[in-house]
Amino acid sequence: MKHSGLLLILGIIIALIPGAMALNVVTTTSVLWDPVQEIGGEDVNVVYIADPTVCPHLQGDILPGLIQKNAENLEKADLFLAHNASMDIATMQAIEKFRDSNGYGKTTWKVLKPDTVWNTPDTAVELADTVLGWLKAADTTKANAFEERAQAYKEKIMAAGNLTDEEKGLLAKKYAVAIAWQRDSVENWLGINVIDVFAPEFALGGNKTPAKIVDTLKADPQKLYALDLLPGGGKIYVIENMQSGEMAKGIAEALEDMAIYSNRVIFTNFPKSVEGVNSIPDVLKYNKNLILQ
Repeated sequence: MKHSGLLLILGIIIALIPGAMALNVVTTTSVLWDPVQEIGGEDVNVVYIADPTVCPHLQGDILPGLIQKNAENLEKADLFLAHNASMDIATMQAIEKFRDSNGYGKTTWKVLKPDTVWNTPDTAVELADTVLGWLKAADTTKANAFEERAQAYKEKIMAAGNLTDEEKGLLAKKYAVAIAWQRDSVENWLGINVIDVFAPEFALGGNKTPAKIVDTLKADPQKLYALDLLPGGGKIYVIENMQSGEMAKGIAEALEDMAIYSNRVIFTNFPKSVEGVNSIPDVLKYNKNLILQ
């Protein structure tokens, strides 16, 4: 009986220590890390593995070092979160291999729906709701706390992505050639007129590479000259994605050769990829301000 009493007291003491009973979470990227740490608060310990400045597809050479850096977290994790096999399969496989080789047990993933994006206020809120569901399922005792934090987090997202009527009017007069991964944010959130999109060779059937976009633009320059003369126009933005490399440079240079005033802008999709951009709300503000300012 004495032992039972001591164990009960010990359990109560441990429960009262902040973080003592926290859920240990590993995410592939900082995109998933952000809603987990915001919604989980003191009830989770969370780390991300992939470098947020580099496309998840291109991290093969640096993954071993990133895995070793987070070895302790990979051993004790309760929950593993990923985007999907097409985006971060290399990170997922590296984590599984490390855990298997060390006898840490089976790695079971919670994975987002295919084609999930997060670079608009609405899609970022949807991501938050998905993460909320995962955390509630993993620890039902903290469900109310998770829901309260999720609501506050979603309010931050919507505030960061808010556009005034004046800003909407200004953006509606702008034009862009955008990387495919940013089309939704450029067109449907910011309201900029997208005249074409570009993508790597492996995407969109290889029909939207920068070189092919340049050929298309040069084939009908009068279309672009007309846009440039519209009231409030005067500039075409070439919008690329930091994690995808310098794909848009050739497009911007081609526009300059055609005597069309262009402005190359590099959006980001990942928290922690730029100094001061530490969350998804920060990502939204950063991308928006690149155009507005």
